[in-house]
Amino acid sequence: MMQNRKSKSLQGESSLNEKRWNALVDRERNTDEEFFYSVKTTGVYCRPSCPSRLPKRENVRFHPKAADAENAGFRPCKRCKPNTQRAEKQQSEIVSKACRVIAESEEPPNLKELSTSAGLSPSHFHRLFKSQTGLTPKVYADACRARRVREQLNGSNSVTAAFYQAGFNSSGRFYAATSSMLGMRPKDFRAGGRGVTIRFAVAECTLGTILIAESDVGVCDIMLGTEPDKLVRELEDQFQQAELVGNDIQFERRAATVIASVEDPSIGLDLPLDIRGTAFQQRVWQKLLQIPRGETRSYSEIAKAIGQPQATRAVASACAANRIAVIIPCHRVIRTDGSISGYRWGVDVKKKLILIETERPHIHDLIKILQ
Repeated sequence: MMQNRKSKSLQGESSLNEKRWNALVDRERNTDEEFFYSVKTTGVYCRPSCPSRLPKRENVRFHPKAADAENAGFRPCKRCKPNTQRAEKQQSEIVSKACRVIAESEEPPNLKELSTSAGLSPSHFHRLFKSQTGLTPKVYADACRARRVREQLNGSNSVTAAFYQAGFNSSGRFYAATSSMLGMRPKDFRAGGRGVTIRFAVAECTLGTILIAESDVGVCDIMLGTEPDKLVRELEDQFQQAELVGNDIQFERRAATVIASVEDPSIGLDLPLDIRGTAFQQRVWQKLLQIPRGETRSYSEIAKAIGQPQATRAVASACAANRIAVIIPCHRVIRTDGSISGYRWGVDVKKKLILIETERPHIHDLIKILQ
């Protein structure tokens, strides 16, 4: 029994080291924090992405941590500096800390306070924050406060209690801010959207049936399916107290531009978006909007792009929470191995969308990819 366990352990380690070697050969930067390798002929240890000459396999050892390599007698490489934090990681930690400060503060800290805490100039911090999150510090702070407002309005017995619990110190400031946060008056929000008018249109397109809905703020829902009645019922369930209006000729014309973008991705869109997600979801969705048509990204790539490389699952959840199909292109996000994973409106629809955006193929190729 002991020998079997030892044999399985050795097999597992051998398999892991084979994967590490392949990552080293491919210079995969995303594995730089997962392990290090040393070369016995040089006495040096490196990161997997080090641009130095590829060593012979028999001279290489792998180490989970830099300290393990140093304890084994190896010295750090002067090119990749494996004993120091990567600049990208340092920047990510600066922004992550700022995000926590913003999210936990009752009064949103100003740019000078945030940049001083990070040890950067205001302009440098502003550029870094936006490059990591896709949002400015102010927009991120507004999103955090908007989330608190919604949570407090849903859980409080009165609007007055809600604005104090959300961190506002005066009702005037609260009411001045809530129209942009909620798209409606606070009491209407607490009443489930009562008094809000939502126009919608249902049509057929390459992907099946599509429903597009718009509030006074902008496009608030795009749903795909096969049954028009089912999509309408889902819209009614989501906005139970709102007034739903169909057959609006002007809105149907605008909705036609969304449908046209599905049929021909080269057509650009210039529509306001009513994106009412959490601050994290908005950061993910902002990155999705930056993926060019005809290209895809993995969930882990999006996680790294927003400065949270360990948040791959959270990114997948944010993609799943996206209700504005096509415009916020969550269909362009796939698994690291290139396979196409789940999609709110079905994997076949996701495959078809990706195919439409890359290049219209011969009909036989289209059938083949959907099989």
